[in-house]
Amino acid sequence: MRRKDDPSDLIARVRRGEHAAAARALTLVVDEDPAADELSREFFKSAGAAQKIGVCGPPGAGKSTLTGRLIGLYRKRGLKVGILAVDPSSPITGGAFLGDRLRVMEHATDPGVFIRSLASRGMVGGLTHTIFGAIHVLEALGCGKIIVETVGTGQDEVDIASVADTVVYVTTPAMGDEIQAMKAGAMEVGDVFVVNKADLAGRDKAVADLRSALGLGRASAAPAGHHGSQARLTAASVEPRESSWEPPVCATAAISGEGIEELGKILDAHLERLSSTGEGRERLKRQHSAELRFWIERRVVQRALDRVTEKSLEDLLAHKTDPATLGREIFRS
Repeated sequence: MRRKDDPSDLIARVRRGEHAAAARALTLVVDEDPAADELSREFFKSAGAAQKIGVCGPPGAGKSTLTGRLIGLYRKRGLKVGILAVDPSSPITGGAFLGDRLRVMEHATDPGVFIRSLASRGMVGGLTHTIFGAIHVLEALGCGKIIVETVGTGQDEVDIASVADTVVYVTTPAMGDEIQAMKAGAMEVGDVFVVNKADLAGRDKAVADLRSALGLGRASAAPAGHHGSQARLTAASVEPRESSWEPPVCATAAISGEGIEELGKILDAHLERLSSTGEGRERLKRQHSAELRFWIERRVVQRALDRVTEKSLEDLLAHKTDPATLGREIFRS
């Protein structure tokens, strides 16, 4: 008789579209259970099967409401949708603070929607180290669209570009001053920019300011040809968007649904551009590079920390050694 967490059984059930099996597989992968490696090896075979849409931007921009509207749009098309919402996590328990968002959870009973909240567990950049493993589970589940909503750290939230095929940066008219100050970070990696809450005053100015900022940033950026073939693990995993795509600015009012159809068409157009130009393959290569880097970093750090003993700490207290010297000794051992 097979035990509950038999990897081969879970894999088969996930591929049959069973949400309960996907939920369990996600837990094992995210918690880095001993069974996670076998699951990850199998689910990786589905890598690249879905369009991964990263939704990022500062807190209060309405990312969750926008995500909820996109779910509705894709479900009308008959597509299966996966949502990975990355939340800040408790430094004590490692659990997510916010949990699943209310607007997104309106779709929780839809059998064509799979929603999971992931804890960032201290990782900067709005993501979590196990994000790729979670994505592969949803790809194997048969999701045609996977939306990754980040923590919401704002302009420095650029790691999403190493995970998503299409990066959607969300702001609001109330953040107009912030737009003028954005010279790097999210402005360089965004593929689509959304001025949400467009029913508020200042909509037109916010859209104009954002387009102006994008134009200035594009003029000063290096040619995309310098980035296209780079996938080195030692290099920065986040690269500017390709120059052949002019990032559009879309105004939406997610609560009422205004602008969502237009946003959907823009996301479709970007996916088509990625497929027709070969940029999609380059992005997938960079995603695999980032996934490998995440795996290596996690294991190297953990193995090094496992070598730190109580005596090591006592020696530091007594100034018999220092962190740099001790660190070198640990890596040599």
